[in-house]
Amino acid sequence: MEFRIIKSPSKGTMDILQRRMGSTNKSEYDNIDAVGLVQGRMIEMICAADVAEKAVGVTVEDIRGSCPQNMILIAIFGDTASVEDAIREIKRKLEEGKDLC
Repeated sequence: MEFRIIKSPSKGTMDILQRRMGSTNKSEYDNIDAVGLVQGRMIEMICAADVAEKAVGVTVEDIRGSCPQNMILIAIFGDTASVEDAIREIKRKLEEGKDLC
């Protein structure tokens, strides 16, 4: 899995993400402090989304793309501390060798 955090995402970055997630309620993401990006296999991403939402108050969205290797991307939206905590929890579970789900 690959992880990145974008703090204070620009309007252009948010526009790209919103187009790729097909969100109909764009105003929901107008005041986002940070976006965590996690890429991996589908089974990992579904479990990672579950871990992130259970760990802290974040919103997780699937980011659509076309990757022949069946890699998918999720975006974790929230305040900076919550996004960092969500990603930290995903990494912690991976390091412990536990299943994410």
